[in-house]
Amino acid sequence: MDTYTHGHAEPVLQSHRWRTAENSAGYLLPHLRPGLDLLDVGCGPGTITVDLARRVAPGRVLGLDVSADPLDEARDLAAREGVAVTFAVGDVYALDLPDDSVDVVHAHQVLQHLTDPVAALREMARVCRPGGLLAVRDVDYAATTWFPADPGLDRWLDLYGRVARANDAEPDAGRRLVAWAHAAGLRDVTASASSWCYASAAEREWWGRSWAGRATASAFAEQATAYGLATRDELGELAAAWLRWAAADDGWLAMLHGELLVRV
Repeated sequence: MDTYTHGHAEPVLQSHRWRTAENSAGYLLPHLRPGLDLLDVGCGPGTITVDLARRVAPGRVLGLDVSADPLDEARDLAAREGVAVTFAVGDVYALDLPDDSVDVVHAHQVLQHLTDPVAALREMARVCRPGGLLAVRDVDYAATTWFPADPGLDRWLDLYGRVARANDAEPDAGRRLVAWAHAAGLRDVTASASSWCYASAAEREWWGRSWAGRATASAFAEQATAYGLATRDELGELAAAWLRWAAADDGWLAMLHGELLVRV
């Protein structure tokens, strides 16, 4: 059974809403064209899904998430934008789709949370038509770097890794995508990398406050205390570290992501 480290608390959804096809799936965009059928696994509140749907319309687009919690928001977004997307709860290990039924399968920040990412890749490839594309992108937390130095953020990164691994997940997934694809029997792969960078005052305020909130009021915080890995006071200190970083005039942070295009 997979456990989603972040959950769907408001500070988490706040960060998910920022994601677009441009800032989170740029490696895939040159390969899209009108009329392709697309499956977006782990769609969350749907911001990337809706962007992708614009690019493949009138192709059919289905967004799946393991939880129903963010899907009403995703449906509202699609309706406001006038984009045709179907959203549903789904299981990446047992997709309710026939073999060879979509042209593109996309999964953003999904594999890092799974107990068996290789099985998930096999299943996503199963529903992809011959000649189609499987596109996955995952962060590599150990490669996250920031300025100015802060022991509180060092403790945050260490704690995040321990919580994720207590969930039998892999927070440094980005570097493992090629290996997981090979283990799934997928050999026609093109690997790349890209990063998110937060440095302006507005970006620091947004990202710092998002993680300050997650540190104290999210599934991550609940799991950290339940597993005996941190106390509430310690989580409060991590939140304070994020707010210090956000307030630093020379604050800077970058997160490296691995990306993989698999030709099925």
